[in-house]
Amino acid sequence: MSPVVTGKWLQAQLGSPDLVVLDATWFLNPQQLSARRRFTEAHIPGAQFFDIDHVCDAGSPLPHMAPGSAQFELFARELGISNDSRVVFYDQQGLFSAARGWWLFKLFGHENVYLLDGGLPKWRDAGCPLEDGASPKFQATGDVEYRARINPQRVRKIDDMLDNLVTRSEQVLDARSLDRFSGKVPEPRAGVASGHIPGSVSLPYTDVLNDDGTFRLVGEIRRLLAARGVDSSSKVVTSCGTGVTAAVIALAVEVAGYAPVGLYDGSWTEWGSRSDTPKVALEQS
Repeated sequence: MSPVVTGKWLQAQLGSPDLVVLDATWFLNPQQLSARRRFTEAHIPGAQFFDIDHVCDAGSPLPHMAPGSAQFELFARELGISNDSRVVFYDQQGLFSAARGWWLFKLFGHENVYLLDGGLPKWRDAGCPLEDGASPKFQATGDVEYRARINPQRVRKIDDMLDNLVTRSEQVLDARSLDRFSGKVPEPRAGVASGHIPGSVSLPYTDVLNDDGTFRLVGEIRRLLAARGVDSSSKVVTSCGTGVTAAVIALAVEVAGYAPVGLYDGSWTEWGSRSDTPKVALEQS
């Protein structure tokens, strides 16, 4: 089954006891836009709110880094998710942050996790049902069992990325805008340098999407990847600002029919804020 599902498919599945629908909306500037308030105003019937700034390693100085296995198990049980659950993510922007939720569950070994193509805007435009109200609050109990099985091939850490500067064994795809990649514009987070990782190539996450927030056709995605030296035999790592839109590219690679790739969890916020990491800024070269 494809990792991406349609609104028609999801609507037919609503009410199934093994189905969990999660709204993983996240905004870069939460002071201006509240994802939780947007959820309260309108969401897919039965959906719960999935806060990527909560389902994370709270002890890390970096934003929404992946939690440890034990903590993730607790988060999953709090959402009423078992290892047998079918989990579907969406967001309110079409396709932006929902892929981060998909990646987290893949990282911890959950196979039956999917993403709603086009998100809530496509769902709404199709006339599918909506409801309002706050997300239900579950308490972790012994009635819901979840065991994480972490897949280390899904994630890269700073040491992996530094090693790759020497080995160049993996192609790094940067999902940020070309202006941010080139260093033409400053980073949105204070204290983070402009530019990109040496040897990485730009593939803005918006390039793999249609105007309505759905994924482009498989052949089109493969051509975009091929233009960046990536084919079915390539080893790939995706990166972005904080590991959110990097997950869109990671998902696009699988939509294209290629093997799962790694995601640099700290992404440019980690790399660009350190003094010991080399940086390339094309606009300054």
